Amino acid sequence: MAARVTAAEVKEILDNSALTDPIIEAFIAGATLLVDNVLSTDTTLSDALKKEIERWLTAHMITITPVGDRIVTEAGAGGASVKFAGSYGESLHASSYGQMVLTLDSTGKFATLNAKWARIIAIQSFDS
Repeated sequence: MAARVTAAEVKEILDNSALTDPIIEAFIAGATLLVDNVLSTDTTLSDALKKEIERWLTAHMITITPVGDRIVTEAGAGGASVKFAGSYGESLHASSYGQMVLTLDSTGKFATLNAKWARIIAIQSFDS
C-alpha cells in the first residue's frame, strides 16, 4: 500500500525539523509496511486513524535512531552523562511518539508486537 503520510505531516509533530524529506520518507516507508502488516485485516480503525498511527510511528522510528533528536534536559562533560526528558522503556515505549501509537491503536495490536510469552508445564511426578 502507498504511504498514508507525507514528510511535511511528520515534520508537524517531530522535534527535529532539520531532517530532509528523503530521510523522513525512508522512515515513512518502514512505518507504512509495519502499519499495513499489523492492521491490514482490521476493519475497526478508520483510514484517518491508521494515517495518524503511521505518522506517529514514523516519528518514533526517527527518534530512536541516530538521526533522531531526543530532548536533552541535562548534559555533563567530565563524567559524560546525558539525561533525556520523559520516561521511556523498550519498543514503542522508547519515545513519546511510540507511546502515542499505543494510545491511538485501540485494537491493542501494536502493544502486543513485542510481548513476551511464558508457558507453564505441570509435571505430574518426578518419580518414574
